[in-house]
Amino acid sequence: MGGDVAPHLARARCAVWGSPIRHSLSPVLHRAAYAALGLRTWSYERRDVDEHGFARAFAELDESWRGLSLTMPLKEVGLAAADLVAGTAADTGAANTLVRGSEGWTAHNTDVHGIAVALREAGCGATTHALVVGSGATARSAVAALATSGTRRITFMVRDRARSATVEQARRAGFEVDEVPMGHWRLADVVISTVPPAAIAGLDGFPRPLPGDRTRTLLDVVYGEGSTPLEGAAAAAGWTVQHGTVMLLHQATEQVRLMTGRPAPLEAMRSALEAALAQRPAR
Repeated sequence: MGGDVAPHLARARCAVWGSPIRHSLSPVLHRAAYAALGLRTWSYERRDVDEHGFARAFAELDESWRGLSLTMPLKEVGLAAADLVAGTAADTGAANTLVRGSEGWTAHNTDVHGIAVALREAGCGATTHALVVGSGATARSAVAALATSGTRRITFMVRDRARSATVEQARRAGFEVDEVPMGHWRLADVVISTVPPAAIAGLDGFPRPLPGDRTRTLLDVVYGEGSTPLEGAAAAAGWTVQHGTVMLLHQATEQVRLMTGRPAPLEAMRSALEAALAQRPAR
């Protein structure tokens, strides 16, 4: 859909929606991209929108709007609102991106790209067993990303039961699937957490690899002010920790490409993100 975008428009508006949204670093990334690309008439806003308010807010968008970034809890209602659905959004049943083109709004899921690249940057290559914390929309993005890594088995750690749509997606992708209660940690090659930090239990039982064991990686996709408790537990246990802001960066580069029709200026966006993080107080 990027080819349908007209960067020369007098005004082009984009935004990130979700609830809560105040912590979002998406404006930092997208505004840095617009500056580097010379898109002086493009703007990027932040708006608190929940599931109940989405339909009305979406209906109010005028022709100046080019794209939306969607975070929790809008990834499924955003998908339902789209006129067209791209492959990753259809596969995961979730959209974190809506892009307006000549045929209407198209739903995309750039979280898949963001997770895959974040894991590669952490040195996480071929994996056999992955533990995914949560089973919602972002967990399905993690499953899609893991499908490209050679992973054979996924364990979902959940409070009640793993969502059937997520389990079915994992099985369609050829994974061996099981699930454990929250706080029952299993030693896996990679752990991907997709839930808020407060939802995670049993951190005192986070597994410690044996001496000389392979590198094991944690990706906590939910970022906030500084390191999360899960990241602290993993680092103390000797795991390689990849912060959720790295995933945020790479999913945003795909959003910029889709919304503007231009290759994203990765290094300019990375520099802006690092500067914003340096200004945030440590927890």
